[in-house]
Amino acid sequence: MKARTLAHCVLAAALVAPCFAHAQTNVYRWVDKDGKVQFSDSPPPADAKDATQKRLGGGGDEDTQLPYATQVAKRRNPVTLYTGGDCGDACVKGRELLERRGIPYTERDAQNNDADREALKKLVGSLYVPTLVVGEATTKGYDEDLWQAAFDNAGYPKTRLPGQASLRVPPKASPENSSAEPASK
Repeated sequence: MKARTLAHCVLAAALVAPCFAHAQTNVYRWVDKDGKVQFSDSPPPADAKDATQKRLGGGGDEDTQLPYATQVAKRRNPVTLYTGGDCGDACVKGRELLERRGIPYTERDAQNNDADREALKKLVGSLYVPTLVVGEATTKGYDEDLWQAAFDNAGYPKTRLPGQASLRVPPKASPENSSAEPASK
């Protein structure tokens, strides 16, 4: 009976959690003096054992909207795409692949942002775009097979979920863009 009660508590918590999407709520778990596991939104009594606290809701963390496998892959192997104005079709295809797989990524403009330009030069020794960085792995140029392998090795799901929003972080142009070098393809 204990397992069934615990299962009901977990199910109830899963069903109630979306209700707290815009309000943060603390949920406490502890073992009482009789050895029973308790859950509450109030702090446990002083004699509680193995007390833990979880925060639910908040509504501001986009990662909570991602599939769990994507959250784990993003945390372990974040994706950065270096692009530039001269990147053309290769960058378009790269972005489309990232979107098809539902992979959150940060785009860096190596042509119009001085900091991004210097970071790319340091990373690959030139302004070669597109350049894909998945965790510690770097791929110069667009090659769908190589990019797919990098995403697979990093643990990203093969497809995006229906209705999953785009999680692209667009590039920012730097204000001191007076001497932009053209990026090569």
